[in-house]
Amino acid sequence: MSQAALLEVNRKAQFPGLADDWHYLDTAATAQKPQAVIDAMAHAMGRDYATVHRGVYARSADMTLAYEAARRKVAAFIGGHEDEVVFTRGATEAINLVAQTWGQANLKAGDRILLSVLEHHSNIVPWQLLAARTGVEIDVCPLTADGLIDLDAAQRVLTPAHRLVALAHVSNVLGSVLDVAGAARLAHGVGAKLLLDGCQAVPRLAVDVAALDCDFYVFSAHKLYGPTGIGALWTKADILAAMPPWQGGGAMIDRVSFAGTTFAPPPQRFEAGTPAIVEAIALGAAIDYVAEIGLEAIHAHELALVRTLRDALRRMNDVTLFGPDDSAGIVSFALQGVHPHDLGTILDEEGVAIRAGHHCAQPLMEHLGVPATARASFGLYNDEGDVTALLRGIDRTRRIFG
Repeated sequence: MSQAALLEVNRKAQFPGLADDWHYLDTAATAQKPQAVIDAMAHAMGRDYATVHRGVYARSADMTLAYEAARRKVAAFIGGHEDEVVFTRGATEAINLVAQTWGQANLKAGDRILLSVLEHHSNIVPWQLLAARTGVEIDVCPLTADGLIDLDAAQRVLTPAHRLVALAHVSNVLGSVLDVAGAARLAHGVGAKLLLDGCQAVPRLAVDVAALDCDFYVFSAHKLYGPTGIGALWTKADILAAMPPWQGGGAMIDRVSFAGTTFAPPPQRFEAGTPAIVEAIALGAAIDYVAEIGLEAIHAHELALVRTLRDALRRMNDVTLFGPDDSAGIVSFALQGVHPHDLGTILDEEGVAIRAGHHCAQPLMEHLGVPATARASFGLYNDEGDVTALLRGIDRTRRIFG
């Protein structure tokens, strides 16, 4: 069966959370989980469960193999090597790890970091905390009229004082896709490292960290049809090897004595304590599930739904659309005279779930001149019926508010 045909089957039936004709359009917040991932998690927590890296008995050895196989799947999925992948609790923790290890060791007063207006709070606050400790300065890159990170403006801002550029690969509000090649060229041109927040990219775009030429790449499993509580940090091997540990405990050590401690090589150096064993295995299952369908087919499917929804909303003279027409799986909009929370509440009565709020991107809301937006975000399980239900709910809301 072709990849396109794999999306034509009844995907919703494979997602227990989508029973009862519920129109789920909040995948950018968190994706629903296919039965294959739920089963993998249940088996890992039940019949297969044991600790990893410690036991000498067979089941522990088998679980260790499964856990490390998940790391290899993550590495292959993004084009890296397994010894460059650190498991974290999610993208938020991954960015904090970089800030508190590489950032603390390499940045000082007088150095600068470049972010953009559209960043998620998780790619703003860790750098602000670092700035408060080190005196590093933060610059903010503006956006183009259609919601892209303005790399021409970035080029004018960047100087040799910039040590890090940290940007979203895909905006969680606008769905705009970063020109990563351009960003990497600009960052490396002034000697800065490039960190990419890939949370909204990995569920729909093929990622090859070597081809992207980034230095750090982070994402969360729960947006990739996997479980919460786990994500990944990929870092170039030479950078990772030079980074100090950020948490102490079991598993991240070589030898401990009261005279001093030596640490394990990466990635174990950054994974103190008993890891998220079950979650890692379930993440591996999610990657298998997505890979079977194919990211190219998923992206094309979501782009078609985005076009259908944006075309319909554009015909409404009381709707403001945000972001580019070819946004990746995300449509943010505002309905004149209706707060997004009110719209979300009425849509919920219609069995339609969207996100309404600032989407952990308050600086972007200020830039857009709104307190919040309504956001419909698609996944591989959505179809035209979900768009129809959303439009029906919007029409009802318009009638209610006159």
